[in-house]
Amino acid sequence: MYDYIIVGGGSAGSVLAGRLTEDPTIRVALLEAGPADKSVLIHCPAGLALMAKYELNGWGYHTVPQPGLNGRRGYQPRGKVLGGSSSINAMVYARGHARDYDGWAAQGNPGWSFADVLPYFKRSEHNERGADALHGQGGPLNVMDLRSPNPFLPAYIEAGQQAGYRHNPDFNGPEQEGVGAYQVTHKNGERWSAAKGYLTPHLGRTNLTVITQALTTRVLTQIQDGQPQATGVEYRAEGGRGDLQALQLKPGGEVVVSAGAFGSPQLLMLSGIGPAEHLRSHGIGVVHDLPGVGENLHDHPDVVIVVNAPKVTDLFGLSATGTLALLRGIFEWRRARSGMLTTNFAEGGGFIKSSPDEAIPDLQWHFVVGKLVDHGRKTVLGHGYSCHVCLLRPKSRGTLRLASADPQVAPLIDPAFLQDPDDMARMVRGFKLTRQMLQQDALARHGGIESKASASAKSDAQIEQFIRNHADTIYHPVGTCRMGNDALAVVDAELRVHGMSGLRVVDASVMPQVVGGNTNAPVIMMAEKAVDMIRAARQATQAVPATRAPVLETTA
Repeated sequence: MYDYIIVGGGSAGSVLAGRLTEDPTIRVALLEAGPADKSVLIHCPAGLALMAKYELNGWGYHTVPQPGLNGRRGYQPRGKVLGGSSSINAMVYARGHARDYDGWAAQGNPGWSFADVLPYFKRSEHNERGADALHGQGGPLNVMDLRSPNPFLPAYIEAGQQAGYRHNPDFNGPEQEGVGAYQVTHKNGERWSAAKGYLTPHLGRTNLTVITQALTTRVLTQIQDGQPQATGVEYRAEGGRGDLQALQLKPGGEVVVSAGAFGSPQLLMLSGIGPAEHLRSHGIGVVHDLPGVGENLHDHPDVVIVVNAPKVTDLFGLSATGTLALLRGIFEWRRARSGMLTTNFAEGGGFIKSSPDEAIPDLQWHFVVGKLVDHGRKTVLGHGYSCHVCLLRPKSRGTLRLASADPQVAPLIDPAFLQDPDDMARMVRGFKLTRQMLQQDALARHGGIESKASASAKSDAQIEQFIRNHADTIYHPVGTCRMGNDALAVVDAELRVHGMSGLRVVDASVMPQVVGGNTNAPVIMMAEKAVDMIRAARQATQAVPATRAPVLETTA
């Protein structure tokens, strides 16, 4: 019997488990479908290249064919390991724009304005630059400047300035706009995932049970006072191959689903919580008709311009020079946790406006010293550099649906990329601005030549076709269990599932709209805030003696 059962040991789940068990009277179980985060590829920052190439430590998801991408299926890597996607991502620490959170609050979510969430960003953070009005120290999430940045990175920053953008040393400071180097979630030359910050130091706590290789198959429910109530979960050990087992909640306890933008709505629907007709079509009994589950899926669409530059040494290109540099890097990282293997690849970036009329940046750059093709999954000859441009606030909205009632079958992922014409118009403008930046003298003097795939795209129509043929995700899916108070909202502002008790969702799926930046830091912030909500609810429950009515078990 547990006070809290957390489904998903990713960014949100690690925060929740670590924080809630600070109280020794609270007993918590954390279920993670993947293994423990023991691989050196996780802890060595540059290991992300091999994890991406071979789809390691992830679910191996792909989208359904996307009409906006000329029928292609997109790649959707999500972490399946302790730490979740924070164990396989590019480690960029970015919060988004303050107006993103003010927008959440304006949509009927009190307590989520930037002024409300800033204390939780600061609580989570240990910024090695020091604390100030916008940054914290002493938190579990280590944030730092790259230990050994690529020597070529300053050329990108100079090119950005030559293109008319200011140098911004802190994208999480007073102003987001500009170009510069990203801060990263590293510590001492290693990846610093949410698991390493919040969970691993506390695995010895007697009130914390962590079960890895445990595929949660459904949330158990009963009817209490006329409405469904979560009472526990069922799971299969050995990553879904073992026996079916169950964990039960104590009276007044909660199940917290933190399985991500794909896993959380999938689990709710497998549990009979979601659009009734869709559930019945898969033979799933309806526990709670909640039509918004799986709606509002959206993500940052992204396209990359690749430049061939033989004199630029990077980790991606195959060559004698590159192989020698890699071997030196391996020895240096093993010896001193420094050198080129401390790279997060997306070392530099920027936030820019597709038009001067925009009030805040609507595009983001990720500058990579390397020829990044197909998420790094394709081996390329020679050396060079790349620049991603992604749309920060897409209007297109898609869905997450079940493909089967079998929990081991991947869901149907449809982010509806570039469905809205405004998204494409902004992407075309962003492509042209990116090309303009890459042609500045600071980069051009190194003899780089734009790859043939994009160089032939000159007119807007040709650029549009290049984007449709090459764009994909930048790994920020959100929104499928949207927070709000309307008919299609799944959770309220306290992240409680509407119309149920004992059940919350805490992860990127509850974002009403994706933030204008990378999503890992915001998810960690949201989990920190959820901890306070859960603690407050527990205190309120303990202050009033509870009475339990007779219950009726559901059969779903």
